[in-house]
Amino acid sequence: MPIKQLKKFLDDHEVKYLTISHSPAFTAQEIAASAHIPGHEVAKTVMVKVDGKMGMAVLPAPMHVDLAQLKEVTGATTVELATESDFKELFPECELGAMPPFGNLYDMDVYVADALTHDELIAFNAGTHTELLRMEYKDFERLVKPKVLAFAT
Repeated sequence: MPIKQLKKFLDDHEVKYLTISHSPAFTAQEIAASAHIPGHEVAKTVMVKVDGKMGMAVLPAPMHVDLAQLKEVTGATTVELATESDFKELFPECELGAMPPFGNLYDMDVYVADALTHDELIAFNAGTHTELLRMEYKDFERLVKPKVLAFAT
């Protein structure tokens, strides 16, 4: 979703957010450093396939998805990382790897690592590798209605 559409969605739902421009960065930790935000507040989106269905695993930048744990907590038969070719066409308006964690707008499940819920604010890619949006976690949770699970290490 282009940044304009995402901002309109947030504005329509009366969510306060901050747009942060930063130099090009591609890993969540680089983004945190470039934007001068603590890494645990940067929510990275990892595309996964849960029983063959595309989903988003959203977790703090310094953490990693434990696929076995995600499989266990979702009760799935199979959980695997999605390849770029699996999802790049789902987000044609976003730079590859810079999708905002609003899977609900793409009819996909969003799994949030419980560790992310401990922060009052979160920041995430806004469709590009040079722009973040920062907002209150409670607003993100209200809009996305993610499944909060323990799957990050």
